This record gives sequence, structure tokens and C-alpha cells, in this order.
Amino acid sequence: MKAIIQRVTKASVTVGDELVSSIEKGLCILLGISKDDTPTDVQYMAKKILNLRLFEDDNGKSWNKSVLDKGYEVLCISQFTLSCILKGNKPDFHQAMSADQSQIMYNSFLDLMRSSYSEEKIKDGRFQAYMQVHIQNDGPVTIPLESPSSVRDSKDAVKAARAEARQSKEKKQPVAKSMEEPVTQGETT
Repeated sequence: MKAIIQRVTKASVTVGDELVSSIEKGLCILLGISKDDTPTDVQYMAKKILNLRLFEDDNGKSWNKSVLDKGYEVLCISQFTLSCILKGNKPDFHQAMSADQSQIMYNSFLDLMRSSYSEEKIKDGRFQAYMQVHIQNDGPVTIPLESPSSVRDSKDAVKAARAEARQSKEKKQPVAKSMEEPVTQGETT
């Protein structure tokens, strides 16, 4: 599971001309759910997002208070495009969870956020709708966050891609006929 967390002075989401949700000072969360995410990822992300110290305290000390501490609002937006992998210049969304399963997990995330904080302080967009998200970033402060299983999956994907590149490179390299003979350009065995 991946999130882009933005500290905002205000944020809103519209579908067409309809205002779906809006918040004042707080956090705007873009949340991507991958096909391998579990309820453990939901718990990790909700707890981490609510407790991130992205705000200053009453004495002006930066990075000292969370959205919980300050009583600010949170606007959550489901964004499957965070689960993309680039294939050349084209995004591939095969790592994203299917819409039916993702909606259940996203609602679980929202329920946990609301029960851990305040039902009226957690707002969201409209799942699977074409939305316009209006974000007035404060700072700007933008924090990417991945659940631990997502980080492992990302590292495994990078390792697999590197191994595949090495194999591809090795296949293209000409091999000498014997240890003493150098390979000349264009020669293969």
C-alpha cells in the first residue's frame, strides 16, 4: 500500500460540478492499494498517517505535532495509479488491486481512520469516479509512505528487474572460443 501525504491549508474533491468533500487545515492523502495488500497494511497506514508529526507545536517548533494532536481534518482519495509500474513510457496497472476488492479495503481503511480519530474529521472522495482534487499544499510538505509489505515487494521487484537485465546483457555478450582467444567485434561462438 502506498500513500502520498500532503500537509494542506485546504483541499477539496469534486466530481463534475458537484463538491464531494472539502477540508480546511490538515492532510490530503492519496492512497494506492496493490493486489498484495492485506489488513495489516491498512492498520499500519492508518496508524502511521494519523501519528505523523507534520505540524508545529504551540511554541512554533516544527515537526512536533500530528493531525490527531492538532485536531485537523483528513481528506482521503483512493488512487489506483500509485500502484503503476512503468513499462517504457507506458504505465502498467497490473499491480493494483481489482476495483471490487480495493473498494472493500479502502472502506476498511476509512473505517479504521474514523474509529481511531473522529468520524467527522475524516472525509473522502468518490471511489472509482473521475475526480478533480484541489490541493493547497502547505510548505510544501509532501511525504511518500509505503507499508512494510509494499517496501518488500518493491525491493523484490527491483531485484527481479536487475536480474532480468543482467541475464539479458549476458545473453548479448559474445563469448570467447577459448580462454586465450579474445572475442572480436561482431564475432559469436
